Amino acid sequence: MAKSLGSAAVMSAAVVGLDVRPVSVEVSLTRGTPMIQIVGLAQSAVREGRERIRAAAAQLDLHVPGVRITVNLAPADLPKTGAALDLPIMLGILCANGDVAQDALEGTLAVGELGLDGSLRSIRGALPIALYAAGDPHVTRLLLPRANLREASAADGIELGGSESLSRILAALRDGDRLLAPAALPPPAGWQPAGETPAADGFDLSAVKGQSVAKRALEIAAAGGHNLLLSGCPGSGKTSLARCLPGLLPELALPEAVGVTAIHSVAGLLADGSGLRRTRPFRAPHHSISEAGLIGGGSRPRPGEASLAHHGVLFLDELPEFGRRTLEALRQPIEEGQVRIVRAAGSASFPAEFTLVAAMNPCPCGYRGVPGRCRCSEQSVQRYRRRVSGPLLDRIDLLVDVPAVRWEDLADTGPVEASARVRERVSRARALAIRRRGSTNARLPPARLEQACGVDRGGRTLLRKAVTCLDLTARGYHRALRVARTLADLEGWSRVSEDHVAEAIRFRGSI
Repeated sequence: MAKSLGSAAVMSAAVVGLDVRPVSVEVSLTRGTPMIQIVGLAQSAVREGRERIRAAAAQLDLHVPGVRITVNLAPADLPKTGAALDLPIMLGILCANGDVAQDALEGTLAVGELGLDGSLRSIRGALPIALYAAGDPHVTRLLLPRANLREASAADGIELGGSESLSRILAALRDGDRLLAPAALPPPAGWQPAGETPAADGFDLSAVKGQSVAKRALEIAAAGGHNLLLSGCPGSGKTSLARCLPGLLPELALPEAVGVTAIHSVAGLLADGSGLRRTRPFRAPHHSISEAGLIGGGSRPRPGEASLAHHGVLFLDELPEFGRRTLEALRQPIEEGQVRIVRAAGSASFPAEFTLVAAMNPCPCGYRGVPGRCRCSEQSVQRYRRRVSGPLLDRIDLLVDVPAVRWEDLADTGPVEASARVRERVSRARALAIRRRGSTNARLPPARLEQACGVDRGGRTLLRKAVTCLDLTARGYHRALRVARTLADLEGWSRVSEDHVAEAIRFRGSI
């Protein structure tokens, strides 16, 4: 039996979905053919770390012993992916060889990808790992690349040490040199103080001519988190209206910002050196997107567009052009606010509390109702509209017809209400809803809905007539009630009146 020449263990972590699992990097040096063997369900990117470790060690004149090096990533039944384990494996080898004292790594969790020149490159999932480390009583310090330092600083209760190179990490472990802390980082490019929410990508309601009904629907959708469908001919402003919605929403609260940033970190969408996202996401996938791309998936589950729009807006332009199966996959996330992906190798859950905004034409050519322009048969129109199923439409709170813009509206040079003014009303209405029940009105469960709304007698009579005469489903009734509650909040009313119910029911009309 080969005798061990040295051993060491370094704490690290692996991200599975949005969950973080502890990984113990165990290194053993024995006599034998010089090689590095990595075991413990290491995927290809982890195994390829052997070559990065050898090259980085040669560049920095570090002595990687010419013996058999066995690296075990425990627990052995947990799949490990990505390159974040490069740094702890390297530290484990140096520690087992006596180049770094084991005591120096006591209470230290390390993650980072090594470059061939010994640099440390950013990793995915730095924020979830930092949050895990802050909650683990055995971890007192987290070592990670400088590019992830600002992102990880959102986790309280953990000492962070960042560096752009392995040599700086080793100097800190050997000689006690100080590593870079989040407070020493300069503000990122484009940094904006909390509380200042610019119009999203320059889209502002003041630039949209006419469409007063659609603008009213946008305000309601923003205030209550309600789903919205815009239907109208090409050029009527559906896409411009939808892109104005993020500018009507208040900035993310701190817990929301942490959740959104964690999802984007796992998806690899955060730029190096960026911190918490304070603006709400706006995702607009092309209609050719796959089911996995929309709700998430893959052999190693990753968040899809629905989760990337968490606490923000998911915009589906040309709704009937999306695959039927792709659209139907949204039904459960709309109701539950999360996506659960189950694969043979395991399962993962991703939050998906988004506001759905969709746009479509009224017919295949787009000009139904415009005299002399539409030549679509009734059969082709019905076939086109059937691409969007009834169950999906039943989950949309606001159905709005967007007519062609009239010349009078285009020529009008009078003042138009800007997004900032509408955002003030939206913020007040959202604050009322959150103080009352802890969530936006769109997320109120049916069991608490009746008590939260407080509908007056006239409103109840109108609701009964709507259910009887308009064949509203139970879901449609609850969604109309939620919209009515939002309308009351926009006006600062404690009870829902008949007028609020009437306007909510008008927005349940067919497209």
